[in-house]
Amino acid sequence: MRCVIARFPFELTKNGVLESMKGIKPEPVTGASVAIGRRHYPVKQVGQVITRQDRRDFSAAEVVRALTQLGFTCRTVPAAAPAARVLSPLQHASAMLGTPLSV
Repeated sequence: MRCVIARFPFELTKNGVLESMKGIKPEPVTGASVAIGRRHYPVKQVGQVITRQDRRDFSAAEVVRALTQLGFTCRTVPAAAPAARVLSPLQHASAMLGTPLSV
């Protein structure tokens, strides 16, 4: 499959990606990841290996798009949940009693 990553064209195949990643130890996943075999790799690590480019030269979205089209399963980090409202002790006690205190 022909794809463009960091303005450079690449001809990628699923088998080619599998061969490229064979024997490479996955780094800790902190962002988007891709499942290759039984391992989960950071998308940027896979992009660096298959394109031989610096990780700063391409975005994770470019690599995710290419790997998804090849049939790999990619995951993104879920958005952080909104911070819970911090209640004062008085507000907490009022809420527990079932009589909401106006703020």
